Amino acid sequence: MAEPAPRQGSAKIIPIKEDVLYEAQKKIYARSVSGIFATWRWIFVWFTQILFYGLCWVEWNGRQAVLFDLVERKFYILGLVFWPQDVFYLAVLLIISALALFLFTAVAGRLFCGYACPQTVYTEIFMWVEKLFEGDRAARMKLDAAPMSARKLGLKSAKHLAWIVIGLWTGFTFVGYFTPIRTLMHEVVSWQLGPWQIFWILFYGFATWGNAGFMREQVCKYMCPYARFQGVMFDPDTLIVTYDTERGEPRGSRSKKSDHKAAGKGDCVDCSICVQVCPVGIDIREGLQYECIGCSACIDACDQVMDKMSYPRGLIRYSTEHALKEHWGAREIVRHIARPRTLLYGSVLSAIVIAAAWALAVRVPLKVDVIRDRAALAREVEGGRIENLFRLQVMNMAEEPRRFALSVTGMDALQIASERIVEVPAATTQSVSVRVRAEPDAGKRGSNRIYFEVRALNHDDVNVREKASFLLP
Repeated sequence: MAEPAPRQGSAKIIPIKEDVLYEAQKKIYARSVSGIFATWRWIFVWFTQILFYGLCWVEWNGRQAVLFDLVERKFYILGLVFWPQDVFYLAVLLIISALALFLFTAVAGRLFCGYACPQTVYTEIFMWVEKLFEGDRAARMKLDAAPMSARKLGLKSAKHLAWIVIGLWTGFTFVGYFTPIRTLMHEVVSWQLGPWQIFWILFYGFATWGNAGFMREQVCKYMCPYARFQGVMFDPDTLIVTYDTERGEPRGSRSKKSDHKAAGKGDCVDCSICVQVCPVGIDIREGLQYECIGCSACIDACDQVMDKMSYPRGLIRYSTEHALKEHWGAREIVRHIARPRTLLYGSVLSAIVIAAAWALAVRVPLKVDVIRDRAALAREVEGGRIENLFRLQVMNMAEEPRRFALSVTGMDALQIASERIVEVPAATTQSVSVRVRAEPDAGKRGSNRIYFEVRALNHDDVNVREKASFLLP
């Protein structure tokens, strides 16, 4: 029986081959391109990699400037020292990063993906290495199609060796942010690496080699969740890489001297160079697609073709849906950046950044935890006085040793019967036992609220007041 024709306006029925589980992935041979956007991509490659590979070697106050010391449970970021108790700042940093990503995406699409995402950056580096050894697009395609030979084996081996070196150095640098990089280098040279260091160097190196060397666009298409939910952050006023269909269609080849307007053709010469340079292998002329990472390689390529044909640039350009429909210029596009969505993202982001900066500025580099000694809740000592024993954890968060004075308030005639001065080395926690005494009639029977005050000598602005309970039998 013949299948009924679909109703007008209904979705087209596409037959599914029962013996095919998934579409075979075709290798993408991205063509090299130059231009203003390609230059900006390489600027970001250099900036991010100098920052990543170089920051771990910078020293600050005699130690590594950025170090996430998991063993000592201390994070060093330039002049700041963060402890597990400061997890609040990590949460704020994640919120700021998410809101910034939302704001940039609402304004200008996937800028992060196209220029600063590690997957994009390392793919760009690995593709440069590939071109260095195997040549440009046509040479790589010819080499892959050729039978195995000594030349092909040598080129492929040299390329992969370079990739592996980059991957291992990346893994080494990554581990160097969690263990001092100079200590790690000494352990590598002397073959004294620990098992977890070996694992993470190899794991991160393998991931870099595999993702940037083989998977490439598949990470962006299938593994990265950002490609899937970016649509909810786009609107008709979001800047995206667009093809001007009204100007370019109907496309077709022609000679440079021909009058394509008289022949009823658009500006697109259908050279497919925009597809050849795309690192994810899409055709931007088919409209916005979730695979597009906004790298703008197609813009650079198309502008070069337009220059050769003596046509105006911008057949493929950064624009918005409204701008294409209404034929807006740059001024109208910029004027529509400030809209409810971006104003909301910007306001919330600014408020959180200001609050976080204020919290860091007034942050006191001292924390105190008061723990009661449960082995001796309360006891009577000479003179009939009642004594409670406490243990104070004094955390000196500054990068200099300090002496702290202890005092206690909250009840009449309270006094500390033990050492009142405690010395704490830089960025260290010191545990100290404190004996507090009071008269039997200084308060009510049972628990009484008292306060420990810890003040840094010669730094009056560094002080902490913590509450505790004094027990009277």
